[in-house]
Amino acid sequence: MPSQPSKELETFENPEPGRDYAIRIRVPEFTCLCPKTGQPDFATLHIEYVPDRLCVELKSLKLYVWSFRDEGAFHEAVTNRILDDLVRAVQPRFMRLRAEFNVRGGIYTTVVAEHRKEGWQAPEVVTLP
Repeated sequence: MPSQPSKELETFENPEPGRDYAIRIRVPEFTCLCPKTGQPDFATLHIEYVPDRLCVELKSLKLYVWSFRDEGAFHEAVTNRILDDLVRAVQPRFMRLRAEFNVRGGIYTTVVAEHRKEGWQAPEVVTLP
């Protein structure tokens, strides 16, 4: 039986919970519908996060993203909703979602939303010679 869209995000244990490291995920095929016209909106989602105890399982993320295909949503609302759902599922130390929407009416839209766990400090950037 083929896969079906799903709002359920599965997780797995972070294999290195004692270390801050970044996970970067690019989802180039996000689609939803314009709530005004019903026309499809296309976007590339860029997810960056520093996991705490859990990581998101990628197949479940794919099915989750697919679940928006027939839903009407403003860019700002859907970006924040996706971030909220991901944060609720994996409870990361830090997460950023950048949604780059394709041109519509001659206008490109990029929405960036972030979450930072209370008390978490980003590691200092190391510059090598």
